[in-house]
Amino acid sequence: MHQEKITILFVISANKTNQKGLCPLNCRITFNKERKQFSTGLFVNPKYWGNKLQKVNTQDSNHKFINAQIEKIEIKIKNIALVLQLQGADCTLDNIYNKYIGVEIKKKEHILSYYKQYLTKIKKLVGLEIKESTYKKFVYVGTHLESFIKWKFKKSDFPLEELNLQFLDYFDYYLKTEKGQEQITINKTIQRLRAPIKQAISEGYLARDPFVLHKSKTVRKVVTFLTTEELQTLEEAVLQQKRLCIIQDLFIFCCYTGLAFTEMTHLEKQNIQVGFDGINWIQMKREKTQRQISIPILPKAQEIIDKYSNEKKLVFPSISNQKFNSYLKEIAEITGIEKRLTHHIARKTFASTVLLFNDVPMEIVSELLGHSNMTITQESYGKIVQKKVSEAMSNLKNKLK
Repeated sequence: MHQEKITILFVISANKTNQKGLCPLNCRITFNKERKQFSTGLFVNPKYWGNKLQKVNTQDSNHKFINAQIEKIEIKIKNIALVLQLQGADCTLDNIYNKYIGVEIKKKEHILSYYKQYLTKIKKLVGLEIKESTYKKFVYVGTHLESFIKWKFKKSDFPLEELNLQFLDYFDYYLKTEKGQEQITINKTIQRLRAPIKQAISEGYLARDPFVLHKSKTVRKVVTFLTTEELQTLEEAVLQQKRLCIIQDLFIFCCYTGLAFTEMTHLEKQNIQVGFDGINWIQMKREKTQRQISIPILPKAQEIIDKYSNEKKLVFPSISNQKFNSYLKEIAEITGIEKRLTHHIARKTFASTVLLFNDVPMEIVSELLGHSNMTITQESYGKIVQKKVSEAMSNLKNKLK
């Protein structure tokens, strides 16, 4: 095993002589063409210091103690360097010095192995702070990260300390070209990757955030929803197959309540309570944000609840999201609705066609949707409000003619 040579030199700072005529003695370490100098805490009389011998001569009454300390420091530093090299540890000048002064040395970490450690930590939080679905999304990021490192660097892992902004740029390119991900999905992937990086900084594995200058690429959000005419077409459609009739009812119900798929399938009778105004309200937690939501049940939604009223705990029959959207595709073909129907469109229809187009204020829409803050609502539905304003101004122009 090749061992790098370490050079230790003791030098005095003659220009810093104190009132007793003594000056500080410093230790200078040279290793791998790097140099570090620090104070030994010893003071010597410059007249008695022998630079060539690296000792205080016998004329100094304290020479035995000082020389013993010098030898002790030199032996300790050389031993530290030797042990680090024999152990195959990251033997750097900083690590030698840190070990000398008693500072814990952080082992050299790699992003993939560190990410897997992070996954182990957050897995224990499933059911306590995070949901199983959230954990799985982080697992997917780890899978993409591993395949990316093999694809780009032909390695099984990549050093944390070598991370830079270009790494993220390559990762973005890889997800887009090799995995076919949309930019909005890529932004979420990178957002999740940055979580353990911030933890690595707090634990001392990184001195700074290598991705601090990263800016997510802008994604233009196009909100797809049913117009008043399309919603009416769907409501009036007479379908022959029972399975499609059920999906038709559930989709319309969500168009008038804004419930997400998970909330709709988990809706229990106990979640329907009579409010202060004497009408039924849905009282439950938003699955995604864990925020409490209170939604007044509009007549159309109440009709559908009554239709499926039975002795069971859940209000509606169970169905998978995949089947739900598959059946919606059939319904769209039968009714002539040319939009690609998914359950999420019902939630957007509630926010736009049912609420905003009927002059319900944005802050109330945000509350009914259970958004964590109104900015999310504004970003998604701001253009719909602009369209409503445009229509109002157009009507006003006609009146003023």
